[in-house]
Amino acid sequence: MYQAEKPVEASGDVASLAWQPTLFDSAAPAPDASFNTVKRHLLDATAWVDHAPGWMRGADTLFATLLETAPWEASQQELYGRVVDTPRLIARWPYQRGSVERPPLFEQVRTLLEQRYRRPFNSVSANLYRDGRDSVAWHGDRIPRTVHNPLVATISLGHSRRFLMRPRGGITQLSLTLGPGDLVVMGGTSQRTWQHAIPKVASAGPRISIAVRHSL
Repeated sequence: MYQAEKPVEASGDVASLAWQPTLFDSAAPAPDASFNTVKRHLLDATAWVDHAPGWMRGADTLFATLLETAPWEASQQELYGRVVDTPRLIARWPYQRGSVERPPLFEQVRTLLEQRYRRPFNSVSANLYRDGRDSVAWHGDRIPRTVHNPLVATISLGHSRRFLMRPRGGITQLSLTLGPGDLVVMGGTSQRTWQHAIPKVASAGPRISIAVRHSL
């Protein structure tokens, strides 16, 4: 049985992460309002995934900023009766009064997503994968059943990692290698009838994924 993650004291791993930005992506972060690179992958008759490589320009600059300033927390979760460390760090910027101030760029991202997909996006968080041991197991995002066909958008920063999707309980049907600045939007029934994962790998540098959700 799986239960929700519970924040615990953040580790000191963030300050010690070894990461070298490229020399080709030092510009100020800016999303691509045209969505020119987007390609839709039809998972079945009711579920789909949009992938836009390089959607966020200045991805390395944004990675460095979030690595240093995001409110990273370690967490624990109950899994099959045992309390285990969540294999990644998490940062959240709730959309409630008095919550942690969100980077202005996040509001620009939200506006562009709402204009394109005609749905409200009201939740933003980020995962920090410190190395290849950090991962996300197969899952669908926890979004209330009252939300019809919720949308989940993620922006990848830092080291490239594989993003997998499968029918719930089935075998992998889609594998994407997400590089710096890539945007993925999961839509239709994908959160209800499909699962996604970031698997462990033998070796990987740090990666941040920003998740913006339509969850209310």
